[in-house]
Amino acid sequence: MKNIFNTQFFNLQFKNPKLVTRNSQHALKTVPDPLIYIFLFAFGAITGSFLNVCIYRIPLKKSIIFPPSSCPKCEKRIPFYDNIPIISYILLHGRCRYCNARIPLNYLIIEVVTALVAVSLFIVFGLTLEALVYYILLSALIVITLIDLEHKIIPDVISLPGIAVGFAVSFFLPVPGVKNSLIGMVAGGGVLFVVAYGYHMITGREGMGGGDIKLLAMIGAFLGWRGILVTLFVGSFVGAIIGGVFMILKGRDTKYAIPFGPFLSLGATIYLFIGEDIIEFYTLHLWLR
Repeated sequence: MKNIFNTQFFNLQFKNPKLVTRNSQHALKTVPDPLIYIFLFAFGAITGSFLNVCIYRIPLKKSIIFPPSSCPKCEKRIPFYDNIPIISYILLHGRCRYCNARIPLNYLIIEVVTALVAVSLFIVFGLTLEALVYYILLSALIVITLIDLEHKIIPDVISLPGIAVGFAVSFFLPVPGVKNSLIGMVAGGGVLFVVAYGYHMITGREGMGGGDIKLLAMIGAFLGWRGILVTLFVGSFVGAIIGGVFMILKGRDTKYAIPFGPFLSLGATIYLFIGEDIIEFYTLHLWLR
């Protein structure tokens, strides 16, 4: 059997994306399916553990590498056997071994969600460059969502490099491609900039932060202009409903700031998996009318 990791194979990968999935699946035939899913789930959970570190430390402007993980309350360093994603949380009943402080449930949720993302991308895209690129995007969106919900900020340290990475990888992906990536990047940031500027001119208040503008530009760089359409539609629709219900329940007025980043992230995720089906449905519906 030919070595799939030779230069010829990688040259073919970037010329014919369909061949990537076909060759990748052929290479994995000798590995039982359950083992592939277990490996991807474990890999995703480990990534989720690292994302938890990012979510906690980035808003505090701390290094995400040093020092090693420790309990925020007693500051005891967490040993490796207490830092196994998902398993350690369950065995410790969600508490610190030393001071019995409660570990937030979202730590476990993020590890599980990131693990499921890894498996889902493999199911949809196979073992391809696309799957890796979209995994990076969704991991960034998870971090942005949690930080925005808690601190109401979208760190430039994620969105700005994300714009560059999204545009750079478009040179190697047929979809969205360089042209659509560039259009998505400019249109994504431009649309929200115009909305934010117009709102400020009319009301004299800042209605949308610069973080949302850069986030949508990043999403556009990864997904292209079609991704921007679905992201804005879904994000605005869901955001309006949830925001309206929240303000009614909490008795807030329209001046209350509701983070928009999580809704943009949701819209981008939906587009990634079923966005083209949504576009096709609405296009067909309008054509039939």
